[in-house]
Amino acid sequence: MGNGLSDQTPIFSSLPSFQSFHIVILGLDSAGKTTVLYRLQFNEFVNTVPTKGFNTEKIKVTLGNSKTVTFHFWDVGGQEKLRPLWKSYTRCTDGIVFVVDSVDVERMEEAKTELHKITRISENQGVPVLIIANKQDLRNSLSLSEIEKMLAMSELSSSTPWHLQPTCAIIGDGLKEGLEKLHDMIIKRRKILRQQKKKR
Repeated sequence: MGNGLSDQTPIFSSLPSFQSFHIVILGLDSAGKTTVLYRLQFNEFVNTVPTKGFNTEKIKVTLGNSKTVTFHFWDVGGQEKLRPLWKSYTRCTDGIVFVVDSVDVERMEEAKTELHKITRISENQGVPVLIIANKQDLRNSLSLSEIEKMLAMSELSSSTPWHLQPTCAIIGDGLKEGLEKLHDMIIKRRKILRQQKKKR
């Protein structure tokens, strides 16, 4: 009796298990945050305007091991007046994507200040950070080692895992590799948190 499926493989067993990760995309205005978001969603360049509030999209990404993962991205405006709101979006986040403009040397100090400020909030201690060094295709872009130094990455808390990824959001170079690193850091953190809970 039944619906005729009892002797067959359950329909969902062959499908990949979906996990959803809450990710906040932050960075100064004009760094390329929204371009990153829509390149990931549509796999094409979308001309954007400055974000006055936030954009949110759920995007399924197939990682290198053929595992499909759902990222729920919150792309929050980077204008100075909007930055105090960032901490509201990072509450209970699985990861932070911080986008920097690799050409904008003059504002790298400002980007450093904001990056360190958001990672020092108590709720964000230990939250993995993917720093996207955007616009690496441009001739006058800073090298990764220069960006790492200017952002004072070595001064981030030892409890904050991070990865600096060179990208060109307009054509998508480096974005998937960066997300794979972020995913790995999130999974590693979840395992550590589970082990800590068991010890209590």
